[in-house]
Amino acid sequence: MRSPAFEALAQSKIVREYEEAFWKATGLPLKLVPEGVPEKRHSLGSGENPFCAQVSRLAGGCEACLKAQQEAMKKLGKKLAPQHVRCFAGLTDVAVPVVIGGQHIATLLSAQVFRRQPTKQDFADLTSKLVAWGLDTDLHRLEEAYFHTRVVTEEQFRAMIRLLTLFAHHLAEFGSRCIIAARHDEPAPVARAKEYVKDRSADHVTMRGAAEYVHLSAFYFCKMFKKATGMTFTEYVSRVRIEKAKNLLANPHARVSEVAFASGFQSIPHFNRVFRRYAGMAPRQYRLSIRS
Repeated sequence: MRSPAFEALAQSKIVREYEEAFWKATGLPLKLVPEGVPEKRHSLGSGENPFCAQVSRLAGGCEACLKAQQEAMKKLGKKLAPQHVRCFAGLTDVAVPVVIGGQHIATLLSAQVFRRQPTKQDFADLTSKLVAWGLDTDLHRLEEAYFHTRVVTEEQFRAMIRLLTLFAHHLAEFGSRCIIAARHDEPAPVARAKEYVKDRSADHVTMRGAAEYVHLSAFYFCKMFKKATGMTFTEYVSRVRIEKAKNLLANPHARVSEVAFASGFQSIPHFNRVFRRYAGMAPRQYRLSIRS
């Protein structure tokens, strides 16, 4: 099941704008996909490499492409940092994680490029495999797509990964805000409870108080809130307070202790623990990251 955070990102305008801008700037496809090892190959959409698109129509080709994506995702599972893999045809795929509060929520897939100029012999070696997979299209057309595949230098490759990493960080910040925002499809009591929390986040907020505010029993409200948001009410309150703390930390003159109490936390150690859990780093580290 896809997380509410991923769904919010996938449906956002900003993702569509970035995918389009990346394509126009680099000529390369970009696709936001859920975290985890896929059971089916992820298509990278209309901007997908024509060679990859043709090969993926073959049963064996689709399976081979899927294996490359699965390998990239498994590498992400071991280390949440940009990963790249070389597919059976010699093209390189890139996977960059979108991490919200230390949790892998989504992945940016891109590339489908050569990192060296392919040769006629490379294609000849590949042809026998494609024929065995049932290639029934014009071989000349496939060869043309193969040799028209983008070839990038090492410097261009590193710059592409850097650009995707910056986008992933931006998406993570945007996703953190999306998680706590009201949604048009959620029950009215949940939307009202969210406003209740935001208006009182610096005060003592309890689930029972929120339930009374929306005129529901605590038991029923608890179940409704978790089903609609994918998180407990306590987690939601913590996330709202952390987003408020992030905004306050942008002021270089505000002390971390002042930020903690202004955000609704009653102790510095508790603030530090919760901040690290949902922001993925300590408050001071976060302040340094937004300065840089």
